Amino acid sequence: MTKPIEQKAIDVIGIGQCALDYIGLIGKYPDADTKCEFTGLLVQGGGPVATALVALQRWGMKCSFCGVAGDDEFGNLIIRDLEHEGVDLTGLKIRKESVSQFAFSLAEPLTGRRTIFWRRPSGTPLQPDEVDPEMILGVRCLLTDAFFPDATLAACKTARKTGIPVVVDAGSLRPGMPEIMKLSNYFIASENFARAFMPGKSIGKVCRAIAGQGPELAAVTLGEKGYAAYFNSKFIEVPAFPVEAVDTTGCGDIFHAGFVYGMLNAWKPARSLKFAAWAAAMVSRFPGGRTGIPDAGEWAG
Repeated sequence: MTKPIEQKAIDVIGIGQCALDYIGLIGKYPDADTKCEFTGLLVQGGGPVATALVALQRWGMKCSFCGVAGDDEFGNLIIRDLEHEGVDLTGLKIRKESVSQFAFSLAEPLTGRRTIFWRRPSGTPLQPDEVDPEMILGVRCLLTDAFFPDATLAACKTARKTGIPVVVDAGSLRPGMPEIMKLSNYFIASENFARAFMPGKSIGKVCRAIAGQGPELAAVTLGEKGYAAYFNSKFIEVPAFPVEAVDTTGCGDIFHAGFVYGMLNAWKPARSLKFAAWAAAMVSRFPGGRTGIPDAGEWAG
C-alpha cells in the first residue's frame, strides 16, 4: 500500500486520466493495408492529469491523484510509475476485474507528429462520492481533464466554495464541460477542443467566449503554432519555442503543469504561459510524455 502524503503537504490535487503508454517511432505514418516497422519502443505511464502531476512533483510540488485503474498488469505498471515519482495515490480507485486505460502512440520524429490509439478504462467511472471533500480542502490547486464529469463537477464546486483555484485541461469536448467551464478559474484547451466548441470561429473568438463563461484566463494550445490566450481583457498569440520535435505526446500535459507551476509561484499569467510553452517544447524533444520533462531551473525566462 502507498503511504498517503499528509494532506497539509499537498499542493495540487488532480482528478482525471491515468494510462499506460506504448510509444514507437516511425519514419512516416503508413497507408492502410501495409506493414510499417517501428523502433525505439518506450513503455511508460501516461494520461493528461497523471503526467502533469509527475512534472509538478519533479518541480518540487506535492501532488495527489484521483482516478481509476484496473486490477490488470497495466494498472500495476501505472501505479508503480506514479509511486516512483512520489505522487500520492490515496484517491486512486482500483476497479476489480477491469482493464486500465491504455494507449499506443506512433511518433514521427521527422515531422513531430504523433498518432494515438487508446482504450478507455473498462471499470466504473470515478463517482462524486469517491472524491472526499476533505482531500480538496487545504490544497493550493485543483487540476482536472474532466474525464469523469460527475466527479469533476462535484470537486470543482467544493474547490470554488473554499477559494481553491481550478485549472481545466480541456483536451476534448466532453459531457458536462459547460458546467465545469463556469466553475474554472483557468481553462486551457487544445485546438481540437476549440474547433469542436465553436466550429468555424477564430481562436480569438473562442478564447473570449470561454472567458465569458467565467474563467479569468482562457487559452488554447496550438501545437507548433504556439498558443493563444485571453486574460485581463487582452488577447495574445505567442509562437512556439523553436525545437526539433521528436514526439508531441505529452506536450499538452506538460503545458498545463507549467501553467500550474507558475500560478502557484504567484507569477503573472503571461509568465506562467511562457514557462508552460517552454516546458512543453522541451518535452517534445524526446519520446513519451515524461522522458523529457525539463528541470524547472533550466528555464531562462
